[in-house]
Formats: sequence, structure tokens, C-alpha cells
Amino acid sequence: MKQIELKALAKINLGLDVLGRREDGYHDVRMVMQSIYLYDEVKITRRREPGIGLGTNLGFLPAGENNIAYKAAKLLIDEFHIEEGVNIYLHKHIPVAAGLAGGSSNAAAVLFGMNRLFGLRLSQKELMRRGVSLGADVPYCIIRGTVLAEGIGEELSVLPPMPKCTVLVAKPPVSVSTKTVYEALDAKVIAEHPDIDGILEGLEEGDLRKVAGSMGNVLEDVTIPLHPVIADIKEEMLEGGAVGAMMSGSGPTVFGLFESRTDAKNVQKKIREKGFTKQVYVTGIHSVRRN
Repeated sequence: MKQIELKALAKINLGLDVLGRREDGYHDVRMVMQSIYLYDEVKITRRREPGIGLGTNLGFLPAGENNIAYKAAKLLIDEFHIEEGVNIYLHKHIPVAAGLAGGSSNAAAVLFGMNRLFGLRLSQKELMRRGVSLGADVPYCIIRGTVLAEGIGEELSVLPPMPKCTVLVAKPPVSVSTKTVYEALDAKVIAEHPDIDGILEGLEEGDLRKVAGSMGNVLEDVTIPLHPVIADIKEEMLEGGAVGAMMSGSGPTVFGLFESRTDAKNVQKKIREKGFTKQVYVTGIHSVRRN
């Protein structure tokens, strides 16, 4: 095999709770993660010359060792003493720095692709163990689907699949620093924790409305006051028929869950017309078949 092309899927958080800050600076979390059918295209090509070439359709992204996809390739090349090189091309569709794990998903795709291209025969668990050294979301982006994440996000438990629905994803044109959001959270008292157990019960019962009604993201209390457009987008989604709407990760992306694709398309149009953002996509849940 000389070349492999992969889809690196985005994720949303159906629930995100922060339990506390650890001595190492990381945070203990309890999250329900869900992959959606919004993806970057990742192409990896073997070459005889050693080294890593990386290109992307977005000129402002780093193309060298500061790119997490580059780091993923280097990790396996160094560990397995691979003498050949690779060219990696990322065609980005997932909004950047958006709380959708686009970079982590790219890294996960590179680990998976390198494993296949060079016949390393690493199991999924072995890839996930290496992925956590690149970022807390990378192991999840390898396993994908509907998953409970605990610890710093690396302790993963597969959940019953999310009920089918239409997902509307809107990324407003503002920048959010995950580090800054967590630092601000540390400085305040968390008044209300999301109902993660309610989400788990809704998934067990296959009840979309129960899942949606239990959703919550503790980081909204920090990010929304800084960027009120997030609340505007949530309100537009809920008024337009979403059974639930929430910020994903540390933001600023907002997603809404819809029973009707027509309603989602109508809200997409309104969000654009009101100037909240041009980056708004109608997509769906991505389910993973487990053995």
C-alpha cells in the first residue's frame, strides 16, 4: 500500500462536566462524546525519502512540527525506526479552534493510516495509548461513536448509540482559548453540574428527547459571557425546533439536535441571514459498528 485516504470526523460533547483541577494542571472531567458526519480529508502517501511533508488547504495552519498531525507521524516513525518518509495532506472542512476536535481527529487519522501503510499491526488500544501523548481527545478520535470520557478525557467507555437525528453545527467568527476558559472556570464556583447520568439513561432507552433534555456544558458559564453570540445561536436553534442546543467543548461552536431536517435547514438559513456566522452546517450523527 502506497497511499491511504481517510475521513477525520468532528466530535460534539453531549455533556461536559468538570469535577476539579488536578495537581498536574489537567482537569478531571466527565463527558459524553459523539462523532458527527462533518470531516476533514486526510491523505497519507509513502515516499522513499525520509522525513515528513505536510500540506493543507488553509494557509494559516502550521505545516511543520507544530501541527499535531505531523507529531503523530513522527511519533510512529521514531518509535518503529521507519526509514521511508510520508507526505500528508489535510483538506480541512471542520472549523479550526472550534471545540470540535478537528486537530485531534487529524492526528488520530494519521496514527491509523500510518499503522496501515507500514504494517505496524498495532491494535486500536495500542494506537489509543500512543494517542494520549499527543492530546487528551486523540484516543476518543480513534475509537469514535458514542463514548463516556472520564479522567482527563482518556478513560473511555463505549455507550449505546445515539438515536438518529439531524445535527446543525454553527461556529461563530470568534476565537476561544481552551486554556483561558479552564483558568476562568478554576476561579469560580460551579453552581450547577450537567446531568450526565440523565444522558446515559436517555442513550440506554434510545430516547432522543431525554438525551437532549439532559445535555449541559459547564464551560458555557465562562465562554458565553465573553461571546454572547453563542447564546444568540442557541436561542435561534431552540426557537426553530431543536430538541436541544449547546456549546461544544470550550466553544465557540454551537450545535443543535433536530428531529426534522427541514427545521434544521430553515434555522441554518436564519443564522446566516442574521449574520451570526457563515460557518453553519447541516449534518448527522455518525454511529460506529462495534464487534
